[in-house]
Amino acid sequence: MSTSPFPSASYEVRLHSRSRIEPVRGLRYHVRLWGPDPAAGGPPPLVLLHGWMDVGASFQFFVDALAAAGDGPRCIVAPDWRGFGLTETPGTDTYWFPDYLADLDALLDHLVPDGPVDLLGHSMGGNVAMLYAGLRPARVRKLVNVEGFGMPRTQPEQSPGRLVQWLDELKAPARLRGYDNLDGVAERLRANDPLLAPERAIWLAPHWARQDAAGQWQLLADPAHKRVNPMLYHVEEVLACWRLITAPLLWVEGDQTDTAKWWGHRFPRSEFEQRLQAVPKVCQVRLSPSGHMVHHDRAEELAAAVSAFLHET
Repeated sequence: MSTSPFPSASYEVRLHSRSRIEPVRGLRYHVRLWGPDPAAGGPPPLVLLHGWMDVGASFQFFVDALAAAGDGPRCIVAPDWRGFGLTETPGTDTYWFPDYLADLDALLDHLVPDGPVDLLGHSMGGNVAMLYAGLRPARVRKLVNVEGFGMPRTQPEQSPGRLVQWLDELKAPARLRGYDNLDGVAERLRANDPLLAPERAIWLAPHWARQDAAGQWQLLADPAHKRVNPMLYHVEEVLACWRLITAPLLWVEGDQTDTAKWWGHRFPRSEFEQRLQAVPKVCQVRLSPSGHMVHHDRAEELAAAVSAFLHET
């Protein structure tokens, strides 16, 4: 008799994806696509940018909810960022945030060379989407940021300590924990997001990890992502980019997200609301019950909000 806490049948996909490998800045970039080909015409493609320690397949539940709501046919594109999922690892010991912007720019040049896209990012992907929409305003028709808050304000005096921490971390190999089976990976997913339904966790697990030669399941993420970034986060530079956004912005968050658990009092909610005022056109939505992984916890409600937003004139 099975002792697994997960159901024998995983989540049933409604709209199946297909994989494509694109050459992006010297890397083989894995891209997941749903619906028509990007070159087929029709509505602007919807580009989905996943967060840190995640993969493009993480948007499957949201894509299915869009299809169930009758939003389509629409080309939907979700890349795996460099060093995540099935995209190549660049062989670096440190990841630099501007590379995500350059990767996105090159990827759109490959897939959608003409016309704008609708851009949705979650968490880290939301931060990339916001900056990109300011830097390339003509490329973004509508912008959706799902819990991409940005980071706490930093001061120059923090730089020496950050650099020393980075130098020290470079001396030791970066490692991620392995798992004995897919149930272990699914349990990790549910530990990160207790509202994630078990059948969705067991479906996502083999997209989030791969079995190695020893039989262990390893997360599809370069361990170097765990190292501290030696560069400080400059709020004024970020806001200068946000002010250049011309696309309407839909800001989405979960009602159970507690940013104080991440940053304490270094980045109060009031400061984020003040930063958001830099964006000219903003609509805010809070979904319940939901934590940080809104596209997992409230996929159907998120799809309804995004679909309505994308169809507004």
